[in-house]
Amino acid sequence: MANHMNAAKNKSAGKSVLGGAMIIAGTTVGAGMFSLPVVGAGMWFGYSMLMLVGIWFCMLVSGLMLLETNLHFKPGASFDTLTKTTLGQFWRIINGLSIAFVLYILTYAYISGGSSIVNHSLAGLGINLPQSIAGLIFAAVLASIVIISTKAVDRITTIMLGGMIITFFIAVGNLLIDVDTTKLFVPDGETSYAPYLLAALPFGLASFGYHGNVPSLVKYYGNQPKTIIKAIFIGTFIALVIYSCWLVATMGNIPRSQFIDIIAQGGNMGILVGALSEVIASRWLNTMLSLFANLAVASSFLGVTLGLFDYLADLFGFDESRQGRLKTAAVTFIPPTILGLLFPNGFLIAIGFAALAATIWAAIVPAMMAYKSRQIFADSDSFKVPGGTPLIVVIIIFGLVTGACHLLAMAGILPVYG
Repeated sequence: MANHMNAAKNKSAGKSVLGGAMIIAGTTVGAGMFSLPVVGAGMWFGYSMLMLVGIWFCMLVSGLMLLETNLHFKPGASFDTLTKTTLGQFWRIINGLSIAFVLYILTYAYISGGSSIVNHSLAGLGINLPQSIAGLIFAAVLASIVIISTKAVDRITTIMLGGMIITFFIAVGNLLIDVDTTKLFVPDGETSYAPYLLAALPFGLASFGYHGNVPSLVKYYGNQPKTIIKAIFIGTFIALVIYSCWLVATMGNIPRSQFIDIIAQGGNMGILVGALSEVIASRWLNTMLSLFANLAVASSFLGVTLGLFDYLADLFGFDESRQGRLKTAAVTFIPPTILGLLFPNGFLIAIGFAALAATIWAAIVPAMMAYKSRQIFADSDSFKVPGGTPLIVVIIIFGLVTGACHLLAMAGILPVYG
């Protein structure tokens, strides 16, 4: 009887870990992955993989540091509460502004990416639209889902995630079969690779942003650090595997020299998918690849804008009435949509800026909070991330270096491929 109960308990625990892992993986993997082959073209496959593994480790640790702080508070405590209590009002404001900035700039990035991939898809049907108009249609259709209700977003996103998984494995699976290992390991062009790694760091960091979900997992599971740690580890590792497959599929099929043209055209999603479409013989597989790209950018847009919508509703005190939701929608969608109309090809630039702000709330602040919470709750026997203060210093340095790399690349000091 006892064995049966333990088995049932373990089975339940296993299911719950998988659920949490899917939340983390679903949040992490999205349209941002389309930037990785483009920004990794300079350092190519070997250094790209090295960078991904290093960033995965640092972002995993920073998420666990956030969890460490979170476990000292009641389940349901927000990121805002944790920052205010441990670091004070100044860091609460800085953290809040960085989160709002990331959500806004990602909304713009996904409108830019969405306009590009919608345009590419319509061109295949013989329909040619200006990219700014395609962006406006993309934003209007998906914004209407967010305005309707959170439940509508939940249902549509669930369908999209299912479609993403199916189309990803069909399209990328076939690309992996056709990989040319010479392209991966003996690329043409320059022999200099390592110098391009630094400018790519911010894009790698942006691809592992799940930290906003950590308080949600604590609220969902309660004070169960082992379960939450497993969920974070498995979820981020799934993302790492997907990104690795994506790099093999793209860099193993598109020559390094061709990425110069892709970057020259803005490096947007539609350009990359178009280049991949040229190496896929089957029209059906081309359709699967385009469908995956459309679903990826749409689900990312819905996830980010729902978070921004709720954040702004709370900030401005707009209620849940029809009029209140329309006010929130105006503040949420009008600014990034105008940017999308004015600068339709800013996908890569926007992802870089999002990473710059994300260094604060996804690396520096979690590490600082862990250090401070160990002083405030010195007598607690709660979960602590191994590695002590030296590991906290490593994560803070990682955040500072990544932010500095973006600024130096923008200033033209770091080499940028293409």
